[in-house]
Amino acid sequence: MSSAKQDPAIAIQITTDFRDVDVSLPRLKRLIATVCTRFGRYQGARTAYEISLGIVDDIEITRLNNQFLGRNVTTDCLSFDLSDDKTPQTGGNPRTLELIVNGQMAVREADLRGHSAEAELALYITHGLLHNFGFDDSTPSEARKIHDAEDRILQELGYGPVYNKDTDAQEH
Repeated sequence: MSSAKQDPAIAIQITTDFRDVDVSLPRLKRLIATVCTRFGRYQGARTAYEISLGIVDDIEITRLNNQFLGRNVTTDCLSFDLSDDKTPQTGGNPRTLELIVNGQMAVREADLRGHSAEAELALYITHGLLHNFGFDDSTPSEARKIHDAEDRILQELGYGPVYNKDTDAQEH
């Protein structure tokens, strides 16, 4: 498994403005590096990344959602590709991605769904990255693909199924 320290092509910076959620920053970095390594390759080529992750509260994410998307509501995740060239390439500038996740919402949702706030944040991070790597959730079949990919990664990294948790329990 690739980690942020082992892969110098993936630079990760995490800023925590919402401190009422207990998270392991090395574990979140490992998650980000894993998603980038697995889904961020372009035609088999290795791509360099600069990832910025901000963990904020309801007020800040609502402000940013309104500023950048014109939506004056809270949300779980905002994800932006700030790269000059949206086509990944080897040897060029790194792909620059910025994720903003709502720590306050993660605490609320985790309490309701019966898992840790860190697992809920991991879901938001994975979801945002997968959108930047071409996944969509605008149709039911596309939504199933992204949510299945999220849960595969989250289970693999020890978070357990997060999105499809209730569905998986009913199926088994």
